[in-house]
Amino acid sequence: MSGPAEAMARLDDQVSRCRRCPRLVAWREQVARDKRAAYADQDYWGRPVPGFGPADARILLVGLAPAAHGANRTGRMFTGDRAGDWLFASLHRVGLANQAASVALDDGLELHEVRMAAPIRCAPPANKPTPEERAACAPWLDRELAILRPSLRAVVALGAIGWQSALTALGGAGWTVPRPRPRFGHGAEALLGWAGRGAGADVVLLGCFHPSQHNTFTGRLTEPMTDEVLLRAREVAETMAR
Repeated sequence: MSGPAEAMARLDDQVSRCRRCPRLVAWREQVARDKRAAYADQDYWGRPVPGFGPADARILLVGLAPAAHGANRTGRMFTGDRAGDWLFASLHRVGLANQAASVALDDGLELHEVRMAAPIRCAPPANKPTPEERAACAPWLDRELAILRPSLRAVVALGAIGWQSALTALGGAGWTVPRPRPRFGHGAEALLGWAGRGAGADVVLLGCFHPSQHNTFTGRLTEPMTDEVLLRAREVAETMAR
């Protein structure tokens, strides 16, 4: 292992040991001790959740934060909750994952040309991190983007928070954010030109409603809608990489 893969492995290890935010540390560890009845026989991860996927991915999915009994339990972003079930099924349908479900770290899941990350790496109480916690966690995504920069061509933001976090991180990493600042919407697209030093290329930011139960149960987000955004991300990645 060398180059981007080695750098990403070091970053993932550092993320998993972070204790910057006392409130988040206390909450994630309390959840891991108390557990949900359905998972009482399982050992919870109970730590910050690193990104998942290849270090030279051309597509980055940016979510919100680990779910208390999802990624905080399994240790893999989006794994173990219904939002993840929805997302992995879509990734598989469009050819970006080798299987349609993910339940544990050792379940054999592989992502093709895709990496998944979140602006917040610990499960927050009530799914609401504070502004201070957001700021403390932001450098992790910044460093992830620095490693992905030479290969990255498309970013899929899940939800308005993911969209704003991605714009801020991309701007800080060397991409030019259009003015006025692009607004989130399902299917929204924004081209961010590479303006930094070193290897890098233009990136297309794509908006997708977050696959939360509220959105999927009400029909605000359907399977075809999710597939369409991910197919567009794949098309962008393949076209812009030529």
